[in-house]
Amino acid sequence: MNVPKNVWSFEILLCASLLLDALSLAFADRTPRPGVTEQMITAQAIFAAGMLVSVFYLIWLAARRRKGWPRWVLAVLLALSLPQLAQAIAVRGFGLGVVVDTVSALLAAWGLYLSFTGDAKDWFDA
Repeated sequence: MNVPKNVWSFEILLCASLLLDALSLAFADRTPRPGVTEQMITAQAIFAAGMLVSVFYLIWLAARRRKGWPRWVLAVLLALSLPQLAQAIAVRGFGLGVVVDTVSALLAAWGLYLSFTGDAKDWFDA
């Protein structure tokens, strides 16, 4: 089974985006602050790690199992993350963390675009 070039690029770009997100999570500040307990920080980290695993599963379903619906779920997740990214840019400016998140979002958007165009159109089941 030969994977079309656009599907292969989609998988690589979204996995690269996921890797950046995982690195961002690994180096996130976990210092307790007033109103934010260690348990809340731990819960947030576990939730974020669960989301990363879920997104990886969606990428795998789309690229390897030829399912079309995970692309739409990934597109919705990207669309829902963009307002948060815009808020981070407005509040913190372009620090290293925001730049990494922006590059991650651009890689995901590019990969999703490729999954809906070119030789990828016939690859996915509806």
